[in-house]
Parts: sequence; C-alpha cells; structure tokens
Amino acid sequence: MKTLGKTLKDAREGVPFTLKQVEEATGISNAYISQLENEKIKKPSANVLHKLATVYNIELQVLLAAAGIIEESDTPKTRMLNSVALSSQQLSGDEEEALMRYLKFLRHEKRNG
Repeated sequence: MKTLGKTLKDAREGVPFTLKQVEEATGISNAYISQLENEKIKKPSANVLHKLATVYNIELQVLLAAAGIIEESDTPKTRMLNSVALSSQQLSGDEEEALMRYLKFLRHEKRNG
C-alpha cells in the first residue's frame, strides 16, 4: 500500500491541481498539504482527509486506510458490497457511489423520521 503522502500527491497531480488550487478549493493551507505529501504530517484529521478526497474525487476510505486510521478491508462499503449479491455483474464506480449516497439518504431519513 502507498503511503498517505504518495497517495495524496498522486491524486492531486492526477486531477491535476496545484497546491494553491487545492488550498482555494478546500481552505487547507498549501503549506499543510505540502507537509502531508512530504510525510511530515502522517495523521491528519478525518475532516482534512474528507475535504481532500472530495476535491480529488477519490474514496475517503482510501485516504483513511493510507493514513492508518482504518484497515481498508474493514470499510463499511467493502463489507456491504462483499456481503450483498446485487447482481451477477460488478458495480461500476459510479454505481457504487450512487448506492452509498442512497444508503446514507435512507439512514438519514430513518434517523430524522
């Protein structure tokens, strides 16, 4: 598994964004992002990782696992998709994301009744 810094840098360059553009999009200073990418900060908050995952259009669980906060195989999404046979075909990334958004919506509605 790649380090968190390498994962973040690859994701940013894949978009592609400069550090300044990420700062403008997230409100996270470009100096802090640089420190993350250069492994000077190894355990950022989940909130920081969420903002970066959103801007880089990658799964939050990927960043949480790279930071050592969770084990990738223990993510709720992985458990759910592995335990439920939705069809004989694999879900596309877009389908997985739509399914997770719908599940979050259902849970929100259930809580707020």
